[in-house]
Amino acid sequence: MKNSRIEHRPIGVIHSEHTAAEKTPIQPVYAKGCKGRVEVYPEFAEGLKDLEGFSHLYLLYHFHQCRKVQLTVKPFLQDVERGVFSTRAPCRPNPIGLSVVELIKMEGNILHVDGLDILDGTPLLDIKPYTEKFDLHAVKKNGWQDEVDESTARIRGKRGYRS
Repeated sequence: MKNSRIEHRPIGVIHSEHTAAEKTPIQPVYAKGCKGRVEVYPEFAEGLKDLEGFSHLYLLYHFHQCRKVQLTVKPFLQDVERGVFSTRAPCRPNPIGLSVVELIKMEGNILHVDGLDILDGTPLLDIKPYTEKFDLHAVKKNGWQDEVDESTARIRGKRGYRS
């Protein structure tokens, strides 16, 4: 199983105003007001049935511009080396991203969303509904992120993005 191959194919593409990684907010919380579209390919459109009843969605996507794997990284919110699995950095062994976005409206196979922290043209792997019943937790520990003050996080998290 160690060297087995897993393949995924995109179910769609994410369209955003973000064209440069270095100017893209690092997480949806810092991307409020960044609107975009999630285009689901027609052959998967039937799977969108009943999605409009949810206010927020998980988008799982492929970091298609990530070229190298790093097992330690300096996260955007700190200048300290951290293990990649304790961060959300894109340079992972399996470059899969996860964002929670707000669903504004649906038009056929197009989802209009807010809080989009994803580069334009990013391949979409999956969509899952975010639900308070299953996903909302009273978090007790945030690891190294508890060391980062909110004002620093807000400045660094926007990465130069200007709306």
